[in-house]
Amino acid sequence: MRHLLTTCLLTLTTLALTGLPAFAAVQTREIAYDFDGTEHIGILAWDDAVADPRPGVLVVHEWTGRGDYVVRRARELAEMGYVAFAADYYGGGQSTTDRSQAAAWAGAARTDLDRFQRLGQAALDVLSSQPEVDPGQLASIGFCFGGTASLQLAFSGADLDAVVSFHGNPAAPRPGEVEQITGELLVLHGAVDPFVKAEDIAAFKSAMEAASVPYEWVDYGGAVHSFTNPGAGDDPSTGAAYQERAARRAWEAMRVFFREIFGR
Repeated sequence: MRHLLTTCLLTLTTLALTGLPAFAAVQTREIAYDFDGTEHIGILAWDDAVADPRPGVLVVHEWTGRGDYVVRRARELAEMGYVAFAADYYGGGQSTTDRSQAAAWAGAARTDLDRFQRLGQAALDVLSSQPEVDPGQLASIGFCFGGTASLQLAFSGADLDAVVSFHGNPAAPRPGEVEQITGELLVLHGAVDPFVKAEDIAAFKSAMEAASVPYEWVDYGGAVHSFTNPGAGDDPSTGAAYQERAARRAWEAMRVFFREIFGR
């Protein structure tokens, strides 16, 4: 018994000293990058137990900015074996709880669609250049504003294998853009989201079907806008509210989607 205890202690000491993967965990680091003369600050998340480059996932925040929610989602993706980059579309790593400020930021970002798409490409370039990332395997996901941003990035012809929109606004691409989509799309939508127009949904689906773009659309019954975020509250009558069942199923749908595309 004494010999066994001594062996175990020596083994644990060796692992601690050498830093082997038994003690590895999800790590994060801030990365500052420039876009049109403004400093943007994203958060990279990865599991340092994995030595080889792995698929990278861009994670785009809601209209409130790069707050805790999007960083938590990036960490969850890292736990799944991806490298995730919580992008900053507003600059300075800003976030707010003020709806009028969020509306002003989001409106300004979306006014010029070409610039909106380039914002996404700048963040994707940062992600793909990280040593932990396999630049040949890239995806983008986003929530609300971020879902719209991820789809716009796909429309721009960005080199993406997969795009997932969680309760975004899936407007149809502009003429000539649908042919530029390089990957598969997964749109996870609240079936009674009052902020997305039925005609926009129809136009999006029609464009995808006409161009034979591989996409999947999932409606979650009873779900409104922001259904994945507990911070959205629990009152659907406001138009935005958390729904635990829809949130859980939507995240699992993304996991299955990624597993089919990236094999993990």
